Amino acid sequence: MDLLVVTSLLGFLLGILIVIPRLRKSGHGKISQSHVSPKALKAYTKAEVSLHNKRTDCWIIIKDKVYDVTSYVEEHPGGDAILTHAGDDSTEGFFGPQHATRVFDMIEDFRIGELVK
Repeated sequence: MDLLVVTSLLGFLLGILIVIPRLRKSGHGKISQSHVSPKALKAYTKAEVSLHNKRTDCWIIIKDKVYDVTSYVEEHPGGDAILTHAGDDSTEGFFGPQHATRVFDMIEDFRIGELVK
């Protein structure tokens, strides 16, 4: 009976060690900006967004929504391609064939506001 309990406990702990890093990597372990109420989102001008055009301060515009992707720049599978339109409109590049469909859900975690027209 003791062997069964020890084996079960070890299996449970091993499962946790496998699942937690995967959750962090997939973004499920982060606090998500997408849960911010729409009223809490700020409106930004294109001029304001354009100031955030560096690797260490990177905002992009996608379909008139503003995203702070600074924390994602180093993780971007396309390398520095994300910096091509840093501080500018990235809509065309974002919807290119290189992106898997999961990025369309993932991007909402980085949303900070709307673009003022």
